[in-house]
Amino acid sequence: MILASLIGTSLEWYDFFLYTTAATLVFPQLFFPSLDPFTGTLASLTTNAVAFVARPLGGIVFGHFGDRVGRKTVLVVTLLVMGVSTFLIGVLPGYASIGVVAPILLALFRFVQGLGLGGEWGGAVIMSLEHGDSRRRGFNASWPQVGVPAGYVLATGLLTILSFTLSDAAFLSWGWRVPFLLSGVLVLVGLWVRLKVSESPLFAEVEQKGAKAKMPLVEVLRTHPRALLSAFTARIGVDVAFYTFTSYIIVYITQQLELPRSYALNAVLIGSALQLVLIPIAGAMSDRYGRRPVYLAGVIAAAVWVFAFFPLLDTRSFPLIALAAVVALITHAAMYGPQAAFIAELFSTRLRYSGASMGYQVAGIVGGALAPIIALQLFEAFRSTVAVSIYVVASLAVTAVGLAIAPETRDLDLATASADDPKTSLPGQVGPFA
Repeated sequence: MILASLIGTSLEWYDFFLYTTAATLVFPQLFFPSLDPFTGTLASLTTNAVAFVARPLGGIVFGHFGDRVGRKTVLVVTLLVMGVSTFLIGVLPGYASIGVVAPILLALFRFVQGLGLGGEWGGAVIMSLEHGDSRRRGFNASWPQVGVPAGYVLATGLLTILSFTLSDAAFLSWGWRVPFLLSGVLVLVGLWVRLKVSESPLFAEVEQKGAKAKMPLVEVLRTHPRALLSAFTARIGVDVAFYTFTSYIIVYITQQLELPRSYALNAVLIGSALQLVLIPIAGAMSDRYGRRPVYLAGVIAAAVWVFAFFPLLDTRSFPLIALAAVVALITHAAMYGPQAAFIAELFSTRLRYSGASMGYQVAGIVGGALAPIIALQLFEAFRSTVAVSIYVVASLAVTAVGLAIAPETRDLDLATASADDPKTSLPGQVGPFA
């Protein structure tokens, strides 16, 4: 089950990060050629943000069916949705060929990508959580999180190789399309793996008892308001920090420091490769020490490191740039490892898909969608990275609040907890960091 979740989420995030990286490297020239570099990049990042707006909708729709029909079926559908939309981006003509229709279709396909990813995360995490040993839930649920750096390494690695081996003209003409078209093949592999996975035993038990929620989202809003608030706020700072460390770094290094894009891409690739190991370690640590202490340690470390992050970039030295990105992503791994189990455990089994997806994906609009855009605007307004660092710290402070208002979920019995039982309902538990 862990392997199926990891492969599926890796492919989904591969698709997602292909667009994010191409939005800073390629799309401004191809789809917004009439704009100046700053405005073109801003417009491209705005189409990137469309996916974050779609993700909550995908979380609502697929979360509903995940709690009504089952986790497995929904995970197959989300993989198809993501793969087809990514393939279509790969064959989309540029502005020079079809004019304004090109960026409109680009935004539409990005919206569909967001729908697929919005439903994917909750299902993959919950299947890993509900299938595995209750004493290793943090570790098990962290593996779908590993799909993020795995997808990033695969997507950015392919784009980097193509940009190095092809001329700039060839890369802009057709080279960037190759990884998008490859998604069609990779999705077939993911489908083959997922179709072999059995349904979650906890969901099967709920289904057997006839206890499935009729309107999961409505029940989540009614019975789990505190859990939703905690999931939402606990994610915001993690997202802002991540997209500052991995997306805005590309814009800053290429446009402000006028260094080769390979500096940023390779630095983040090194950090992402380390995350493949560090995220499950952080998940395992949360099984031993608790979700919130490990999560909070990452929050504090990221808030401190962001003030060293930009000065290290400003040295224009690749080893120091790599150090900046690597340490930044180590702090992110400490937050991201326990995050999946922490958010999913906030909700009862019959509402877990809808609740976890809603809390997680809505936060993506405020966090990941806006982070590169706000960072870009803050630097343009103040001509200083200190403003960007303060923005990241403020977002991380919101995450700390989200952790403080939540209970420790490590020892919760998922099989018996119910949002309708005040003795086991999480919103009724108190004691920040108790």
